Amino acid sequence: MSSELRLKKLRGSGGYVVARLSDQEQSKGNLGGPDLFLAPVGRIDAERISKHFCGTCEKEFEGSPKIDYESPNEEVAENLILAEKGKYACQACNSTIAEYRNFRKPDGGKDVGLAKPIRAEGGGGTRPPEPAAPPPPPPPADPQQAPAREPQPQPAPAREPAGSAVNAIEGMTVFDENAKKMGVAKKVGVDSTQTVVLAVTRDDGAEISVPWSRVKMVGEVVLLGGADAPQPPASEPGRCPKCGFSNKADAKFCEECGSKLAT
Repeated sequence: MSSELRLKKLRGSGGYVVARLSDQEQSKGNLGGPDLFLAPVGRIDAERISKHFCGTCEKEFEGSPKIDYESPNEEVAENLILAEKGKYACQACNSTIAEYRNFRKPDGGKDVGLAKPIRAEGGGGTRPPEPAAPPPPPPPADPQQAPAREPQPQPAPAREPAGSAVNAIEGMTVFDENAKKMGVAKKVGVDSTQTVVLAVTRDDGAEISVPWSRVKMVGEVVLLGGADAPQPPASEPGRCPKCGFSNKADAKFCEECGSKLAT
């Protein structure tokens, strides 16, 4: 695979950036369509970004947008850690151009397990309480006859993390809103109503289509939102009239298909 960096445009929910990318980064940003997307790529060094466009300002600027990020190291599923989350923001008005999440597996030789409830960005979500530790065994009746305790085995050191993200959505395990495995992601496409969907192959071999608006997180796995949530009307702020994707209310361009949104 070539190590040469190529100048590419990557779209976000509030604009786009133009940056020099490696082949691996291009593969991450390609979700199956003609456009590349910024969110799956993650954080790009500012010196590799030559310009950015802000949908709020409706103007293109030279140089990199502001890049703010943090490393929560939060466990979102068994053997799956949210290693970093951040956003690209306009240098002029601070509007969000794109957000991203990077994941890693602490144990590279182990599969990802069941997903845990996702904490809402506004703090509305909660995690279930951790199970209580079992009570210690009662001491023997005669302390002088207490048997010597055997040394407890020490936990094995954590293995080095695997890659922070996968290269493509194809082959990822898909979990529904109840943290149950639905199947394996096959591809991203468009159905007969021109709605962007995720094709999922179930364990029994059947193929189903999931509206892309249900996809809440893409990393080592794909996590979906509620199946029966009513679809917002086309006039809702941020709703793309072309593909139906729910963008942020102040977004100027669709993060999914790149179409300009009504203001």
